[in-house]
Amino acid sequence: MKKGIMSEQLKHEIAKELGVFETVKNEGWGSVSSRDCGRIVQKAIEIANRNIK
Repeated sequence: MKKGIMSEQLKHEIAKELGVFETVKNEGWGSVSSRDCGRIVQKAIEIANRNIK
């Protein structure tokens, strides 16, 4: 099994912030739209960039 780059905790925190956590919790990540997944990745990149500086 391939290990993900983002921790589940971080993904859940971002999903909560973007308002899609209920979908994740009830239906799984496969039910999250591509657009919302893109927003999650974008937010994770912003967080990573802030931590680098």
